[in-house]
Amino acid sequence: MSCMSVSLIVVFCLGIANFALHAAVLGSGHPMLAAMPGFMRALGGRSTMVAEFFLLLTAMLLVAHGWAGLVWAYAVYSALNAVSAWAILSRRI
Repeated sequence: MSCMSVSLIVVFCLGIANFALHAAVLGSGHPMLAAMPGFMRALGGRSTMVAEFFLLLTAMLLVAHGWAGLVWAYAVYSALNAVSAWAILSRRI
């Protein structure tokens, strides 16, 4: 298995985790969700999932074209998502 294949698998797995965290936050009923602009609440907030998908797609395409260092950037993004989701879901925010 090549380094690029492993990098793609890592980014894909992080993307799945990001989708799960995103879905959990959207389903939490947190009051902060009501403060989102109308265009972001469209389709029950699922329009933000489309943005998450395009971010994952872009990351995977760039990694597939040799931007292996982007895995670290996507890992940092995923870690920040995890901390944010934890803060929202535990009502610390």
